[in-house]
Amino acid sequence: MQRDDAYLLDMLLAARRVARYTSGLTREAFAGDDIRQDAVMRQLQIIGEAARALSPALRDSHPEISWQGIIGLRHRLVHHYFRIELERIWRVVEEHVPVLISQLERLVAPDEPQEEVSGGNNLPK
Repeated sequence: MQRDDAYLLDMLLAARRVARYTSGLTREAFAGDDIRQDAVMRQLQIIGEAARALSPALRDSHPEISWQGIIGLRHRLVHHYFRIELERIWRVVEEHVPVLISQLERLVAPDEPQEEVSGGNNLPK
């Protein structure tokens, strides 16, 4: 389904942003940086909203992805923002986002075909 493809891409891009925003960051640095916290939590909301919008058929066909956990985190971030535990968000960033990126990369078609690199020369002929 074409809409599913768009939502999966949105999820992948948002997850990659989370990884980029937190690259090289320690838990302590994250806890002291409210701008990065806001950026990360916004991307996690996008991931959850896109997951919620996916067709049930797609979600059912990929039970290896914790759809309800992703959607539940989005719900907590949006509706229970006053009870967000930064330690929990950091755990999601460290443990779950890298796994999700890997899972989504298998589901999202690349924009361009990947050319095989041989002999170390990948310049066009």
